[in-house]
Amino acid sequence: MASKPWGWWGLLGVGLLAFWALLAGPSTLLGVDLGKVGTATLVLLAWGALYAISRMPQGEAERGLAPGEWRAWVGVAFMLAATGYFLARADVFAAAALQDNPHASAVGRHLVLLLVAWSLLSGVLGARWKGRVQEDERDREIEKQAAGWGRGALIACIVGLALMLAFSPAERLAWATHFMIANLLVFALMWGWLCEYVATAMLYWRDRRGAA
Repeated sequence: MASKPWGWWGLLGVGLLAFWALLAGPSTLLGVDLGKVGTATLVLLAWGALYAISRMPQGEAERGLAPGEWRAWVGVAFMLAATGYFLARADVFAAAALQDNPHASAVGRHLVLLLVAWSLLSGVLGARWKGRVQEDERDREIEKQAAGWGRGALIACIVGLALMLAFSPAERLAWATHFMIANLLVFALMWGWLCEYVATAMLYWRDRRGAA
């Protein structure tokens, strides 16, 4: 089904609904945890898309895309979901410490599930190119440049947090508990990874445009 254009549009539509459930929807609907449903749906969609890709003849799925570019786009999708979900639910981390905060525990479980699924799916995707050259000088140069962008984004995020905490009046920092600050540092890592994957994908895209 997904090998046909309307099948891909269907996957995209379901994916957008899953993103809504994660980012903008209520925490529960009719007693159902929408965060859990959205996370599970995204994981299943990713598996379905990769299965459809794996069924395509060699060369058709790639369409000139290098293995590194495929991995970059997968990373963009998962890190975008993870960072967006974190920001949409960030208020739960200010309520209480983890052991007394079931909502924060649920958000953490969903994030861990997304990141674990991303790691597993990256391995499945890499198996498609088993036996082929997956990296050359161009790939290493793109990885180097993208790593610089990711490192810069991480540093900028941490410096921004440090300046905010250092120069904000104490009465405006009631939300900045130890637990919240710890999670903001985790967010800084996710932000750096997201920027690195976006930079990787864009550098590959620019390289392909230049070669066309």
